Amino acid sequence: MSIPTLFEWAGGRAALENLTKVFYEKVLGDELLYPIFKEMAADHAAHVAHFIGEVFEGPRDYTEEDGGSHARMVAHHLGRNLSEAQRRRWLSLLLESADEVGLADDPEFRSALVGYLEWGSRIAVLNSAATANPVDESEPMPKWGWGVPGGPFQPEKD
Repeated sequence: MSIPTLFEWAGGRAALENLTKVFYEKVLGDELLYPIFKEMAADHAAHVAHFIGEVFEGPRDYTEEDGGSHARMVAHHLGRNLSEAQRRRWLSLLLESADEVGLADDPEFRSALVGYLEWGSRIAVLNSAATANPVDESEPMPKWGWGVPGGPFQPEKD
């Protein structure tokens, strides 16, 4: 029996793109988050969907189609000095959007999703206080799974 990846369980690329589209529409209407995202590129939501998809063991869309990397994603947060209040609002709106678009809501998937979002958003806040990127371009994309022994974060295997 094959265990589906988080990417597959979420509904694939279309589901994640819909999630981030709805989410960033909310962000642009939010007084706390709007100042951070007011100048985002038109394709920002799709890039974030591709990043999450790749982390959730889907296709390498962020790396191969968007020209991104883990280091480049981290670089977007450098020097932004994100607050804990902004992080919590970001997380809240994303989870609200997940409910709104009908993303899988079983406890196992939502636990993995929330675990990743908590981890990633806390890393983003930490990196937002930095001026130099702590992630080298050679570092692999993070991989997130179902919480297997050894922790949920699994570095990409070559």
